[in-house]
Amino acid sequence: MSTNFVPKKMFFTNGVGTHKEELRSFELALRDAGIEKCNLVYVSSILPPKCKIISRKEGLKLLRPGEITFCVMARAGSNEPHRLVHSSIGCAVPSDKASYGYLSEHHGFGQTEQLAGDYAEDLAAAMLASTLGIEFDEDKAWDERKEVFRMSNKIVKTRNITKTAVVKRGYTTVLAVAVLLL
Repeated sequence: MSTNFVPKKMFFTNGVGTHKEELRSFELALRDAGIEKCNLVYVSSILPPKCKIISRKEGLKLLRPGEITFCVMARAGSNEPHRLVHSSIGCAVPSDKASYGYLSEHHGFGQTEQLAGDYAEDLAAAMLASTLGIEFDEDKAWDERKEVFRMSNKIVKTRNITKTAVVKRGYTTVLAVAVLLL
């Protein structure tokens, strides 16, 4: 018996939760992201060939309570007051739709939404570029590398979803998620 586990659709979502208990802050972040009702299975960071990226709204409608749901998740949390936490998923889509792309998870402390999002995109693009044999200097500025990607005609676009928050009291959890749908 053969089962095809190659996702056909994917959507991005993010969330933030705050509570005196760490586990509850995570659950509230999942609720904010709209995926609290799913049994999440973390997978590595491959964007399947021919996988259609759909809107969060459309994707959430396709989920059923209790469903085994595959995802790539970046998650960060803290209970240190005034700490800036960030989580980001970067995505690099190849121009050849029959090829696979990359997703990257980036999380930690102290980065703004813009900085964390750019970094996650950079990670995904760098992984895809190396797979495609595109030469580039990782020490160059992101805009310079983006131009190399654009000129190669092998990477069509990059994007990210990012969530940041400043801890006020209790635990704060932020997450960014790529949800893969079969």
